[in-house]
Amino acid sequence: MTLKTGGCLCGAIRYEIDAEFMGVAVCHCRDCQYASGGGPNFIAMAPRDSVRFVEGTPRQYDRPGGSGANVGRVFCPDCGTPLLSDIGAPFLAVKLGGLDESADLKPGVRIWTRSAPAWHVIDPATPGFPESPPF
Repeated sequence: MTLKTGGCLCGAIRYEIDAEFMGVAVCHCRDCQYASGGGPNFIAMAPRDSVRFVEGTPRQYDRPGGSGANVGRVFCPDCGTPLLSDIGAPFLAVKLGGLDESADLKPGVRIWTRSAPAWHVIDPATPGFPESPPF
């Protein structure tokens, strides 16, 4: 297993992940569109206890997601970089954009495809769910 590292745009927040990802997904939900500036969110699921912030203290904004479950959006309080989402599952959804190395990660599933605007590119070869898949 390789230690994964990442952080925010301004460098105030750094984190480490000491486990293999449980999967990689693309989320097209409306909240992810807001958080990303319009596009979907590319996320890797990491076991909750494997993610450790080693520099800085992120902030969290909580609100009910499309499924009705609370979603905690964790971000840098200085530059606003989205870092991860916490949906209360045994995993955290780490944003691929914050990882130092993400070139080898390929989404295996797309979720909340019913919320995707027509201009979101949806690869028909990647399995999809109109809402959240069962966890």
